[in-house]
Amino acid sequence: MLWIKALHILFITSWFSGLFYLPRLFVNLAMENETVTTERLLLMARKLYRFTTLLSVPAVLLGFALLWLQYGGGPDGFKMPGWMHAKLFVVLLVIGYHHACGSLLRKFENGANQRSHKWFRVFNELPVFMLLAIVVLVVVKPF
Repeated sequence: MLWIKALHILFITSWFSGLFYLPRLFVNLAMENETVTTERLLLMARKLYRFTTLLSVPAVLLGFALLWLQYGGGPDGFKMPGWMHAKLFVVLLVIGYHHACGSLLRKFENGANQRSHKWFRVFNELPVFMLLAIVVLVVVKPF
């Protein structure tokens, strides 16, 4: 179980690294007017989104494996504490954020972005708060 936990932490850390940087590229794309630079930023964003997506899959699968090993398989099914329910809710928000990044990237690729660089600066901070919530829930176990 410790190997699964270690790999889960490694993939989560890597996934969040991409979620921290990808919206920063969106800030730059929203401010850019030069075609060559825009194409270069779009190429970077596409590659980062693809790589981040590949990292998210084992992160989530390993998380479910840990969940099953810790709380599943009993005669009554899953008996999870309240903090785990809250953590899983935040994980769903992270997955939604990840897919929102994909949607925003497609808008940039199609020249249909309507948002300002200021909006993307705020959007860029959301994964920090989600990671903070997850870490506090897992370490402190407040309920």
